[in-house]
Amino acid sequence: MPPSSLYADRRARLAAQLGAGGIAIIPTAPERPRNRDNQYQYRPDSYFYYLTGFGEPNACLVLTGDGHSTLFCQPKDMEREIWDGYRLGPQAAPAALGVDAAYSFAELDARLPRLLENRACVWYPFATHTGLAARVEGWLAAVRARARYGALCPAAQNDLCTLLDEMRLVKDAHEQATMRRAAQISARGHVRAMQRAARMLRAGEDAREYHLEAELLHEFRQQGAQYPAYDAIVAAGANACVLHYRASDAPLRAGELVLIDAGCELDGYASDITRTFPADGKFTGPQRALYDLVLASQQAAVAATRAGARFDAPHEATVAVLAQGLLDLGLLDKNKVGTAQDVIASRAYFAFYMHRTSHWLGMDVHDCGSYVEPGEVGQTSVRQDPLSGETITERPSRILRPGMVLTIEPGLYVRPAPGVPEAFHHIGIRIEDDALVTAQGCELLTRDVPVAADEIEALMRGA
Repeated sequence: MPPSSLYADRRARLAAQLGAGGIAIIPTAPERPRNRDNQYQYRPDSYFYYLTGFGEPNACLVLTGDGHSTLFCQPKDMEREIWDGYRLGPQAAPAALGVDAAYSFAELDARLPRLLENRACVWYPFATHTGLAARVEGWLAAVRARARYGALCPAAQNDLCTLLDEMRLVKDAHEQATMRRAAQISARGHVRAMQRAARMLRAGEDAREYHLEAELLHEFRQQGAQYPAYDAIVAAGANACVLHYRASDAPLRAGELVLIDAGCELDGYASDITRTFPADGKFTGPQRALYDLVLASQQAAVAATRAGARFDAPHEATVAVLAQGLLDLGLLDKNKVGTAQDVIASRAYFAFYMHRTSHWLGMDVHDCGSYVEPGEVGQTSVRQDPLSGETITERPSRILRPGMVLTIEPGLYVRPAPGVPEAFHHIGIRIEDDALVTAQGCELLTRDVPVAADEIEALMRGA
């Protein structure tokens, strides 16, 4: 766990942006019931954890513009701790977490109005915590009730996400190191899954999608990751053409591909890897042709990912390669759709590639942070989407900076359709890596699992 000074520094940087009369309220996530008397495994709110490193439920951080921090947390309760585990408690919290004061969470409603008195603006994360806005209004109402005693009520309410999203978008050295480790663990899980598939099919065993998911989960926990970052996608054969397919019980068959999209979460930070490989360790001709095309498009996207480039640059590079490749392989008929430039303009590629190439990655799999360059929000252009006919307002995409982390994940998904060569039917391929933007280009954090087709086949032969 990082030192409390790391979180104190983050709180200080946030406090400096609140203004002298500002106050911020940051609750953690609630516990959620899974069924009857059982809870889902608990995970703290990302914003709260980013500022505190504190993983217990029933907690809230209050931060003022002068940098004073107050934590509300569960009180010590020896009887509950016998059942639910150790609690830090308010008395130990200041020394352990570096906050200035701490109180029982049960005192939140009583103390918040006094903390809000005579403040100019209250900040809290909008639309992320059900009921929080109404609760803030209740606290403000209590402040207004003291107006006759000279209490001033905050006149403004601002979305704290606008400040925290910008802070979280650029990862510091500790975050980068954690994400590297998470990526290494996830890569090892993918390697295990590939090798398990090869061994089971060679032995003539009944191999199922869930066997590979088990390898992923085993490796994640074996290496110390707390959870999967998201539900694993383990898709055999035609299931790979379902973008958000969930690992189930479909059989793995020789001659078909398997697509795995899975990553672990380590100390609050996610990894996100997709690999596609032949179940029996050997690509067929059509599979290899499509795979090499997707890999070439990813290589173009990686080359376009660097500080100073736009967030859209990797996607544009991907689409340019895929458009030409779809024509070359006969998946698109040039007599009907024209040149690669025509394919891009008409979005004819969308039948085979219907998602974007990248998203931010960090504490959340689809991490926070605007995809529009903040200083250029007002620079708009309007276009009509050639497929839906919808009018779309476009703004300049984000300029990449060192420390930003994004995925690079092109794919192709071929379903049976008129004019589509049968040899490619039911083939779904995605290749995804996590890229840390650097001054020179980008560092791929997830390449401890092979990506080249020859390397994948060699790995599976050696299983």
